[in-house]
Amino acid sequence: MTPAATAQHADTQHMSWLGKSEAWLDSKGKGAWIAAMVLGFVFFWPVGLALLFYMIWSKDMFKKSRHSGCGRSRRMHTMHSSGNSAFDSYRDETLRRLEDEQRSFQDFLQRLRDAKDKAEFDQFMDDRAKAASEPKETEDA
Repeated sequence: MTPAATAQHADTQHMSWLGKSEAWLDSKGKGAWIAAMVLGFVFFWPVGLALLFYMIWSKDMFKKSRHSGCGRSRRMHTMHSSGNSAFDSYRDETLRRLEDEQRSFQDFLQRLRDAKDKAEFDQFMDDRAKAASEPKETEDA
């Protein structure tokens, strides 16, 4: 056995079967947890529900990994060369163009939201001014 395997074996040696199961699922990743939860629902639904609550409670399922979300485009730029310089320059130019288009589209959406907000506010102010300028009717008793 390797020293790491010996240390892991020593760590799990004094654990309960539940702790060993958790350590095994952790070593396999999120997919193993999800598969265990689905199988729990299929065979005995309270087990699946318990696993779902445990995954939500432990917050491990929702931690950001280093390869997720917004880092994708930056990771593509740091990708190793394919060996074809023409393709690499085309890929880099296309990614840059797509990022620019995304940024432009987000700016456009923000301008639309701002224009809508301004139109709604102007309508509110017009309605308010109109209500203030109308004479109030008084009732004779």
